Amino acid sequence: MYKVIQRSVGPASLSLLTFKVYAVPKKDSPPKNSVKVDELSLYSVPKGQSKYVEESRSPLEESISQLRHYCEPYTSWCQETYSQTKPKMQSLVQWGLDSYDYLQNAPPGFFPRLGVIGFAGLIGLFLARGSKIKKLVYPPGFMGLAASLYYPQQAIVFAQVSGERLYDWGLRGYIVIEDLWKNFQKPGNVKNSPGTK
Repeated sequence: MYKVIQRSVGPASLSLLTFKVYAVPKKDSPPKNSVKVDELSLYSVPKGQSKYVEESRSPLEESISQLRHYCEPYTSWCQETYSQTKPKMQSLVQWGLDSYDYLQNAPPGFFPRLGVIGFAGLIGLFLARGSKIKKLVYPPGFMGLAASLYYPQQAIVFAQVSGERLYDWGLRGYIVIEDLWKNFQKPGNVKNSPGTK
């Protein structure tokens, strides 16, 4: 006598409930012969040797492949640009968050000073009407003057550093112009004019 243990699952409302069902064959039925695993059709092994054959590409697959090869330089350029700009953007975002925190907890008198400095820039823009050079010089100049009244120590440090930089740039420019002038004055570099022999 064989006992068969089966698991059955109830309807959807009882889907988590499982229980065992015991089934016993009838006493009147004759005993059946067992079947070997090799005799089942499910486990039959095909005769001969199988060989893998790669399917040919469809026109859709070919066009997608061509599109991927065409877009590959652009995608690699985008990935490279993203990897280069990501740290800069993160530092910019961090600067913005720090500035926001500073403005939320600003020292007393900060906003009136900021208003005066901005108003000085507007006055510089108003006085620079008509000239592009004046528009480049007057607003930053007036703003710098107003900022130096409120923050004299930082203005001194800024003036020293920017003065040193301006002096370095002027010295470099002078050296370059002097080298060009010396190269121009050499006798081998002067070309014969049309009237000379």
